[in-house]
Amino acid sequence: MTKSSPVRLTALLWLMAAAGSCAHAANEIPRDEAALAPPTALGPGDVFEVRVFGEQDLTGVHRVGSDGTINFPLVGRVEVAGHTASEVSAILSQRLGDFVRQPHVSLFVKEFNSQKVYVLGQVNRPGTFPYEDGMNIIQAVTLAGGFGKLADENSTLVTRILEGRELRLKVTVRSIGEGKAPNFELQPGDIVYVPETIF
Repeated sequence: MTKSSPVRLTALLWLMAAAGSCAHAANEIPRDEAALAPPTALGPGDVFEVRVFGEQDLTGVHRVGSDGTINFPLVGRVEVAGHTASEVSAILSQRLGDFVRQPHVSLFVKEFNSQKVYVLGQVNRPGTFPYEDGMNIIQAVTLAGGFGKLADENSTLVTRILEGRELRLKVTVRSIGEGKAPNFELQPGDIVYVPETIF
């Protein structure tokens, strides 16, 4: 190895880090901004599973009613609309404390029917779709019937409201599908717009 090799290696590592940073910026919200995104609150129509450790009879799937409540064993009606999954877990743990010794409650959201994402532009079935926990942009485009013939797939735009600010993010969806870019996770209320290719 020559004396200049460490210099070349350092330069190479720097270029790789810079390239990785650019790819991150293209398909993801910067980490500090993503941290500001509020947890998703539950609403009418949402479906979640509650598991109570060691209490099989209390474990089950619940759908939030139009009044924002669920009917839970032992404790009766519980207001859950407007609360996050972790908050509902805490509420149920507190209520069950009168009946179960040190209850350990876990909650897993299965369907966010009260939350929506919007897919517009050059897709086969543009429209509004229920948000699912962990939903990504590939899933959203698939729900919309896939890209249309004139879609500029790598210029897809996601509009998101974050802390009162409107963010517009360019997402290279074709590259994601080809495994050349990281996937992009959506949030409730996101608007996905697929523009037309400009020849």
